[in-house]
Amino acid sequence: MIATEALLDAFLNANILICIAYLFWLGLRSMMPALGLKHAYSAQLRLLNTVFLMVVAAPLIAFGFSMLQRSGLTPGVSVNLSDAVVAYYLNGGFEMKASEFQGLMLARDTFLLNLTSGAGLIAQGVILAFLVGFVIGMVRLVCSMVCLYRIVRQSYGWRSFGRLRLRLSDKTLVPFSTRGLWHYYVVIPSDMLANPHELKVSLAHEFQHIRQGDLEWEILLEALKPFFFLNPAYHAWKHRVEDLRELTCDSQVLASGRIGLRAYCDTLLSVGEKTLRRDRAFVIAVPKVTLVTADRSTGRSGKPSFLERRITSVLDARRPARKLAFVLLAAPLMAAMVLTTIAIQRPGDWSHDRLMLSTVVNLERLDEINRTASFGRIRY
Repeated sequence: MIATEALLDAFLNANILICIAYLFWLGLRSMMPALGLKHAYSAQLRLLNTVFLMVVAAPLIAFGFSMLQRSGLTPGVSVNLSDAVVAYYLNGGFEMKASEFQGLMLARDTFLLNLTSGAGLIAQGVILAFLVGFVIGMVRLVCSMVCLYRIVRQSYGWRSFGRLRLRLSDKTLVPFSTRGLWHYYVVIPSDMLANPHELKVSLAHEFQHIRQGDLEWEILLEALKPFFFLNPAYHAWKHRVEDLRELTCDSQVLASGRIGLRAYCDTLLSVGEKTLRRDRAFVIAVPKVTLVTADRSTGRSGKPSFLERRITSVLDARRPARKLAFVLLAAPLMAAMVLTTIAIQRPGDWSHDRLMLSTVVNLERLDEINRTASFGRIRY
């Protein structure tokens, strides 16, 4: 039971950290134009990936800090949010009955206990919603992998270089890349062989995705999606990563100087037109990375499509100092994530402030009992 509660606590912390990290990211992104980092797509992508790894490693970060405290290397250092709120309350920061405040402070422990035992309508509703979302996410993931497997299997071998396999397909209109346990696969529409310029752009684009490690990240994010199916911040985070990896890939391919800007944009427009005619199986097939992704909703809403933003980006691109940009973006965000990771952990031992709060609650209850007894006492 203790292991289950610890696992639920870690999962709850992960969801909280994803939401907080995305809010941090939104705030940092609003400052990027003023810092001259609007087009630092590679730095932004690496930053998002780094912060996500910090979310995954949150239990290790919290454990490391607790070990420092136990070893005496950080005496008197406490950044626990719950302890800080208790201290603020005891110092008269705000008015509230001590018993109500203690109940509020214990709400997380009570919620985890109810989840573990399945007690209460709220806990049962949360469990049901998670199971439904998890099952839907897993069914979607399995169906997507089966569709992707069929598309790759029905394609024809063209060339191979080490672990890389180039294949031709009559079933797809859009170039894409994916990977298995060992080999990488780049699948090209067969009719693209008749257009050398589009073929060159498509291969360069997919090769860059493989060099950047985008396939591994896509697999990881898709695999975790069923677990965070109910977390909107996770879906927004994944969508932003997908956008940044395409913008990064565009800038890196053009920076090599082997492909002209006009040929690149023409290929994006040509393939983008074909994405509107692709079949249902290709749409749901994941995990893969495509040259262009269809974006029908933006056209109806009046907002510029992502393809339009990609072309505008390559036309207006600047090349800032990437290492400096990454440091400027990463340092404050990573420091904030470390502090947040430690702050949201459940408090360990009973601190002096918590003992004081418990004493105040007991005195309040004793006073309530005395007043009730005095009111009900029969006087002669």
